[in-house]
Amino acid sequence: MARGFQPAGGGNSALWRWLGLALILLLADQFTKILILGYYRHGDSTYVTSFFNVVRVHNSGAAFSFLADAGGWQRWFFTGLGLVAAVVIVWMLKSHPGQKLFSFALACILGGAIGNVIDRLAYGYVVDFLDFHWRGMHFPAFNVADSAISVGAACLILDELLRVRKTR
Repeated sequence: MARGFQPAGGGNSALWRWLGLALILLLADQFTKILILGYYRHGDSTYVTSFFNVVRVHNSGAAFSFLADAGGWQRWFFTGLGLVAAVVIVWMLKSHPGQKLFSFALACILGGAIGNVIDRLAYGYVVDFLDFHWRGMHFPAFNVADSAISVGAACLILDELLRVRKTR
C-alpha cells in the first residue's frame, strides 16, 4: 500500500484513533511520573527484583543522558525538537491514517515525545524511574515515554522492512 495522501474526510476517524492512542500513552507517562515525584526524592531507589529497581532520576539531556551536562541550552533544544517532531508526526498521521503499523509507530513516538516535552517545560529535566540491571551492569533509567518512543521506533523499522519486502 502506497503512503499517498488521503483526503481529510476519509481518514479523520483513523486519525483520531491514533491521536487517542498517543493521548493514552501521554497520560500513562505523566501519571507514573507524578507518582514518582510524589513518593520519591531525587536519588531514592526501591528494590523490586534481582534485575529491576524503581528509582528517581533527573535527566537533563536526551537518551542515555546525552548532553546532560551541556550547561542548560539542551533543555530548550530538546523541547523545540520534541515540538517540531510532534507537528511533523501529526501531519504524517493525517497523511497516512490507514497504514496501521506505520500510524501505530508514529502515535507511540508522539505520545512519548510530548510526555518528555512536558517534563522539560515543567521541571527542566525528564523524570526517569525504571532501572533495569544485571550482574552489576545498569541500563540507563528510563520512563513510559521513552518506552513508547522505543516501541514506536522499532515498529517504524519493522514497517519499512515489511514495505520493502512487499515491493520485491
